[in-house]
Amino acid sequence: MKETALQLDAEYAAALRDHLAGGGEASLQRAYELGRRAVASGLGLVEMAALHHQAVLSLLPPSPEPGECAQAIKAAGAFLAEGLGPFEMAYRGFREASDVLRRLNETLEEEAKRIAHALHDDAGQILVSVHLALESLATDLPAGRDRLREARDLLDQVEEQIRGLSHELRPTILDDLGLVPALEFLAKGMAKRAGIAITVEGPRDRRLPPAVETALYRIVKEGLANVSRHARASRARIRVEHEGRLARCAIQDDGKGFDVPEVMARNGEHGLGLGGMRQRLGALGGTLEILSAPGQGTELQITIPVEV
Repeated sequence: MKETALQLDAEYAAALRDHLAGGGEASLQRAYELGRRAVASGLGLVEMAALHHQAVLSLLPPSPEPGECAQAIKAAGAFLAEGLGPFEMAYRGFREASDVLRRLNETLEEEAKRIAHALHDDAGQILVSVHLALESLATDLPAGRDRLREARDLLDQVEEQIRGLSHELRPTILDDLGLVPALEFLAKGMAKRAGIAITVEGPRDRRLPPAVETALYRIVKEGLANVSRHARASRARIRVEHEGRLARCAIQDDGKGFDVPEVMARNGEHGLGLGGMRQRLGALGGTLEILSAPGQGTELQITIPVEV
């Protein structure tokens, strides 16, 4: 990255010199091209500003006249604005992509909600009807009661699996009671399956925007799945906080931990399910930070801006 900045430094200073000497539209076009190359090379706005600052300092005379200095700075400002054009376009593209992704996530969640309710309500009603029919048959056919009881036991298993699938698709408790009760329900099931003690802390009487609650629920679910699969933990803790314009959530475990840079370089984000987490957060302008070290457990810190 630093080598790229150094490579652009000389070209930027030369182009700025031409512009200050009256290069006109051609020099501004060079500024835009340099900005485009900076974006493609991964340079950030701070590095671009530093590059411009150094170029201006190198071109100003040791003791410039006040009027001359003001004119040069104004022209240099126009040059910088043109060079930052590609950054503005990249930012707008990112915002548009985030909006599309957010709408896609909302559409998928609404569809999951519709299917979950259909499974829970429609399939549930059908199973109740089947149970009633079997009960009537058991009365009419006393000799077949044992076989009918077996059929009813199988129906109970089907009903339990349908409830589980409905909850996986879209937990109704999230819509009805909010994030913390939904996380408590999730933690209870995960603790039972994985043999991990999981605690949930957070306000039960304060709701966040639906999109934020959904994102946090999905991220915590993936985070707990990682704890179950990889951490070898005995305990996990989930904390939810709402401070002003920020919603915060932390997922902490006492597992084996890992070297974050090394694991990320080897397995990438998808190896830990982080790609999906960052995708959800990116659509809401949120961030994810991973704190871990071998033998010291792991903590995921999630932050999402919310409207007050």
